[in-house]
Amino acid sequence: MSLVKLRLSMVGTLAFLIGLSTLFFAVILSLVGSLNIILLVSFVIIFNLIQWLIAPYMIDAMYKVKEISRKDNLKLYDMVENLSKKAKMKMPKVMIAKIPIPNAFAYGSPIAGRRLAVTEKLLDTLEDEEVEAVIGHELGHLKHRDVQIMMFASVLPAIFYFIGYSLMMSAWFGGYRSRDNGGLAILIGLASMVIYWILSLFVLGLSRLREYYADRHSVEIVEDGPRKLSEALAKIVDYSAKMKFYSHKQTSEFNSFRSLFIADPERAERDYQEMARLSGYSTDRQLVERILSRKVTTADKILELFSTHPNIVKRLKALQRLSQSF
Repeated sequence: MSLVKLRLSMVGTLAFLIGLSTLFFAVILSLVGSLNIILLVSFVIIFNLIQWLIAPYMIDAMYKVKEISRKDNLKLYDMVENLSKKAKMKMPKVMIAKIPIPNAFAYGSPIAGRRLAVTEKLLDTLEDEEVEAVIGHELGHLKHRDVQIMMFASVLPAIFYFIGYSLMMSAWFGGYRSRDNGGLAILIGLASMVIYWILSLFVLGLSRLREYYADRHSVEIVEDGPRKLSEALAKIVDYSAKMKFYSHKQTSEFNSFRSLFIADPERAERDYQEMARLSGYSTDRQLVERILSRKVTTADKILELFSTHPNIVKRLKALQRLSQSF
């Protein structure tokens, strides 16, 4: 996907989310009345803003994340600093998460600052050049303000979820006196839930596009980026998939903020079943080639619709195309 097409797709998806939300919201207001709905929407927006502001502290506690200085890990700190300069952006805080999966994530808020975290297992699993490519990807998320964009996009379906839930509960417990009004409230509530589901699919689609965009950023600032990031992603998926398959309970706790990760651990069990067919590789490049040899089935395409991250085969193929451009 070309840069222009990628940007148009992201802008178009976001514009569609806003336009569709505005249309349905206007219809609901005309049918139900404005005061209670506006109060509810205000509550949802304020709640999400507060959650965004304090989310970094929640993530730090959940994933046992600690900030490091140059003296704590000179190699990692210098890597982030040098790539930040290449990206022409302010260096984020460098964090290490003590969780047993190889991954990385970018996050932050106005009160917590911008943060880039890698897990200890990532540093153990990947080679330095692959860690560099992963950092380039995460810096892309920060530079493109993906945390803020996805927070805003996620609020839109949340509004309709709470509208639908409140209308159905109000009708169920007698909030509407007449039978006709109660029936109308239930219908609008159900319709709001359907809208919530549709908008959620578009938010997931936007998340996948942002992942492609961050991959492209890594390629732009990391020398030989397509190869390094391809090998990094292949090894992360390979390791996480095996771990997920053998220890579902241990990895399920990391799914709360999985949209932040460079690779989605929730897809790992299915990935492992596919990766089991790819045994016999001896080099990182062979692992990448084996994954690329897989066919993207109809089931894969359907599952991707419900994922925050692109299908790994499609993602590696996109990087392969980028290697011909850089």
